[in-house]
Amino acid sequence: MLFDNSQSHLDHAIAKRLKHDDNGLIVAVVQSVDTNRVLMVGYMNDEALYRTISTGKATFWSRSRQEYWCKGDTSGHVQYVKKVEIDCDGDAVLLHVEQIGSACHTGEYSCFDTGGEIPLYATEDIKE
Repeated sequence: MLFDNSQSHLDHAIAKRLKHDDNGLIVAVVQSVDTNRVLMVGYMNDEALYRTISTGKATFWSRSRQEYWCKGDTSGHVQYVKKVEIDCDGDAVLLHVEQIGSACHTGEYSCFDTGGEIPLYATEDIKE
């Protein structure tokens, strides 16, 4: 496990509801409060979640840089957190944010604006 989440400042009642992956992380889905669009997906450990709820600014763990990053600290494209929800399994959180500027590192409003839609195909070969 990458993180010893027991050293986090996160409230114990919240922390015990979370189910972390093998690296001590949970998925964080970010959704706009204005448009309801999914803006991006990131990862958090307990300390990143604590920093998010205590500052009101979305903070993640960068798996590539191996450090915390607060969205907007370098770009100015801040995510002000309005509400946080834990999913039914405890392995993901949903951040409802006011997005200032773009959410995606490419400059797009959403990280899902650049990937392209995958067509859905109906087939009679699919068995239920």
